[in-house]
Amino acid sequence: QVQLVESGGGLVQAGGSLRLSCAASGSIFIINAMGMGWYRQAPGKQRELVAQIPSGGAPNYAASVKDRFTISRDNAKNTVYLQMNSLKPEDTAVYYCNVVVSKRTTYWGQGTQVTVSS
Repeated sequence: QVQLVESGGGLVQAGGSLRLSCAASGSIFIINAMGMGWYRQAPGKQRELVAQIPSGGAPNYAASVKDRFTISRDNAKNTVYLQMNSLKPEDTAVYYCNVVVSKRTTYWGQGTQVTVSS
């Protein structure tokens, strides 16, 4: 059974930092994935891409988080991270990680809440 488990969310003041983790388990290994990413969904809004790492490529970021957020991976731990600095109230959302295994198969985590107070 494949699982992606996010952690690290919480409540933080504006200007603070959080690091989200996405641990993969089961028959999935991020080293073999086509790509990994972090998305977020705020209340009343559509889910949007925050950051992604394509296999063998450079990370790319949404304009709203560039230079503040950093996506990284640890293949040995089968984990993807999202370091979030200089957080703003508009970053408040549920954050989801995903792992694209193939063109037809993408796995999603259950989400972790990030709340930034002003």
